[in-house]
Amino acid sequence: MAKLQMLPIDQYPAVNRDDPIRFYNYPIVGSLYRRRVELCLSELSGGDKILEVGFGSGVTFLSLKDGYKEIYGLELLARIDEISSAFRKLNVNLNLKIGSVLDMPYPDNYFDSVLLISILEHLRPETLDKAFFEIRRVLKTGGQVIYGVPVSNPIMELLFRLLGYDIKQHHFSTENQISCAAENVLKRANMNRMKIWGLRTYEVGHFVKI
Repeated sequence: MAKLQMLPIDQYPAVNRDDPIRFYNYPIVGSLYRRRVELCLSELSGGDKILEVGFGSGVTFLSLKDGYKEIYGLELLARIDEISSAFRKLNVNLNLKIGSVLDMPYPDNYFDSVLLISILEHLRPETLDKAFFEIRRVLKTGGQVIYGVPVSNPIMELLFRLLGYDIKQHHFSTENQISCAAENVLKRANMNRMKIWGLRTYEVGHFVKI
């Protein structure tokens, strides 16, 4: 499994008070947050250009720089200038924009990889097809999309409740709805799953454009 490389937590510009970046330092919960990211990173093949949709505070960027020449990011809400400045000091140059996966500001056939970590579950089920058509559009032929989504079960609901979240108020699409939408337009390459106490808690999908 790929190892997540991170800055000290206090060097990440938090998006807002609800930014999950703070959880990475928590006991037990922090290791789970890192592990789900590492599962996603392990599926990446490398290449010239990667787009991360929903990059947040930039947790993956240090890890992505070793596998890709150019790193792009798209986010609905982010402190782009601060994030770019923090990573520029480490010779990690980023191409960040504000925007949505439903209407991405990039040309066709542009990226080798598209990465979405804990993003797609926040979309309404009726918008998933549009999201994956957009992802397919910006991918090169043979390119890959890697996504990670939480699995709906009592353990996940309890963990989020302990963190102060009612996930039913934030997660609208299930892992099965998301994988079905992906298979409508892309070819499945792999499906990896994280388990806690024998129950699936996180699912990582790997699909390719053919």
